[in-house]
Amino acid sequence: MEFNAETLIAIVLPWAIKIIFALAIFIVGRMLAKSITSLIRKVMRKSNMDEALVKFLGGIIYTVLLVAVILAAIDTLGVNVTSLLAILGAAGLAVGLALKDSLSNFAAGVMIMIFRPFKIGDFVTTGGVSGVVDEIGLFCVLMHTGDNQRIIIPNSAVYGNTITNTSALPTRRIDLVIGISYDANIRTAKQIIEGVIGADERILADPAPVIAVAELADSSVNLVVRPWVSTADYWAVRFHLLETIKVKLEEGGISIPFPQRDVHIYNEI
Repeated sequence: MEFNAETLIAIVLPWAIKIIFALAIFIVGRMLAKSITSLIRKVMRKSNMDEALVKFLGGIIYTVLLVAVILAAIDTLGVNVTSLLAILGAAGLAVGLALKDSLSNFAAGVMIMIFRPFKIGDFVTTGGVSGVVDEIGLFCVLMHTGDNQRIIIPNSAVYGNTITNTSALPTRRIDLVIGISYDANIRTAKQIIEGVIGADERILADPAPVIAVAELADSSVNLVVRPWVSTADYWAVRFHLLETIKVKLEEGGISIPFPQRDVHIYNEI
């Protein structure tokens, strides 16, 4: 076959036009993908979605749009896109099976960021552990305990279990059980406890504290003491009340019984 200028142009020109169209589709498509991704990110930020989730979902959306643009450009060149999609689908399935646990943690992380059962700084109990949340990632939650130990929990273990968020509400009730002897005067004991509660400014007046007889136990009359405090003051007030109530009850002549056991020894002759 003899190649001349006309033959060369006849062969090259169609391919050149296809390549130009493919490049045009890729350039314009990439610009549109960036614009659409930017718009979606703005919408997600306006809905107060977590910034880490905004960036990650934005990246996924941009990647999906860019892949669609590339496939459209390749299709312009005459390449069989259907076969390419079948190969990519098979590869994606294999990768998905290999990363099943990681994808499960990722899906749980997305749900945590969307529904926000807790935020950074909250004290939570989940997955069998308790601590303050330091970081909410796409694959795990980082926490530290009261004695400053680092805890790393996979997101699937967090979202798949009951979550107790101690810091979610502004107020919290302290539940104490104070046992007094059967010989003690219940009204006097309640007045002493009321005085201790009334002297602490951290205890809220509304809801009103509750002091009542809860149980006539084997060796004591058990009183429940239930004052309300700000969540941040919970432990400080609890420790203070336990110590002060004991001291004041003893000063008032109210004894706090403790379990006792009588041992009888018999001599057999």
